[in-house]
Amino acid sequence: MTGAPEVGAVVVGAGIAGLAAALELQSTTGEVVVIDASDRPGGVLRTDHISGYVIERGPNTLQVKAPVLGLLRGRKLESSLVRADSESRRRFLFRDGRLEPVPMSPLAFVRTPLLTARGKLRLLAEPFVRRRHVTGESVAEFTGRRLGAEAVGSLVGPFLTGVYAGDEEQLGAEAVFGSLVELERRYGSIALGGLLARRPRSERGLRGVYSAVEGLGPLARKLSEQLVEPPALGSRVTALRRDATQWHVSVSGPGGDRRFRARRVVVATPAYAAAEILRGSGGEVADALAAIEYAPVVGIPLAVDPNEVRTPIEGFGFLVPRDAGIALLGTLFMSRMFRNRAPKGHELLQCILGGRRWPEAIDLPDDVVIGQLLEDLERILGLRAEPRALAVTRWRRAIPQPDREHVRRIAGIRATLSGLPGIALAGAYLDGVSVADALASGIRAARELGGDPSS
Repeated sequence: MTGAPEVGAVVVGAGIAGLAAALELQSTTGEVVVIDASDRPGGVLRTDHISGYVIERGPNTLQVKAPVLGLLRGRKLESSLVRADSESRRRFLFRDGRLEPVPMSPLAFVRTPLLTARGKLRLLAEPFVRRRHVTGESVAEFTGRRLGAEAVGSLVGPFLTGVYAGDEEQLGAEAVFGSLVELERRYGSIALGGLLARRPRSERGLRGVYSAVEGLGPLARKLSEQLVEPPALGSRVTALRRDATQWHVSVSGPGGDRRFRARRVVVATPAYAAAEILRGSGGEVADALAAIEYAPVVGIPLAVDPNEVRTPIEGFGFLVPRDAGIALLGTLFMSRMFRNRAPKGHELLQCILGGRRWPEAIDLPDDVVIGQLLEDLERILGLRAEPRALAVTRWRRAIPQPDREHVRRIAGIRATLSGLPGIALAGAYLDGVSVADALASGIRAARELGGDPSS
């Protein structure tokens, strides 16, 4: 491979983590080659326009944390952001046959039927619960110990359903609620720690929930257009190996096989894909990456006539607790958050199924999954007419499921990779599953490689 061209860096993956890494590296290392197997940049950030509706195939919203804000401002793309309508502050849980508002104020907390009086008192007693330094707790164990079992089932579990499509009994507290675990360890209480801890101004982004004017897919495309060399789409890494000074990357794509040499490589793919890429050069790391599980998700956007439902469509949307006996995980009222998402007089509902609750949904025919969805929505919203399903999107491995050992697993992966100069990982499986966390991981990976990777 001595005749292969040398480039400043190779980034494998053109999702938001890979794009962030590539843009960061481009400013410091010169030519960056980005390789991705998909047909468009953005990874799971994919937006389609169907019959006047703006449909997100992957994530629907974005938190503008400090790394996101910094990247977009630096690329003069902050104006592409659009903040969700103030109505989105109203969020609901399905409980006892109706949608109940999630309490967002002390008075609302006192009045909410989501917790019994005993459950509220137990939650308020959190500052008096003795501190424990426990390693390897599940989210259910940690929050049950600090907040009480009732809060776990009524509040924490549904929240995790919305973020992870996961199971609070399996998700690891240190990975999912790392900041809360640290507050207990440092201050002895989540509540007291939250009052005493102060986040540095440099770590603050924008408050609220955001998307982009044209959707998150077009935002990813705008980022990719700022690369000097466009991503090599439809291409795969077939081999990755290192000699004494460089990485050698073999790529197969529409234009045939190519080879590159680079001192810096960022692997910004899902964990299972990174495991395959690293199998030949880091077997121990590959095994650890392959052990990270993912939950399947089926997304179904519905076109709804608001006059044909008995429960008003308002606010951010709703989540469904596990004990409700409903397959639907939750629904986002996209056209209530972002007014340009549906034609005038219509509503766009983004419904999420599958996850740990109903993993079989990923392999069932469309009509079966849609039928179950409409049955669930009849119970929740009351349907006077059948909504129109605009699409069915299936992600067999959609959301990483960080377990009890995840934090230690990732630390071990990073420690092992530190012995392989010039390579770093990025992706939503590392330090958080949100779009913002994935983007931040790309920036972190690029900065890790910012110095001389051979030193």
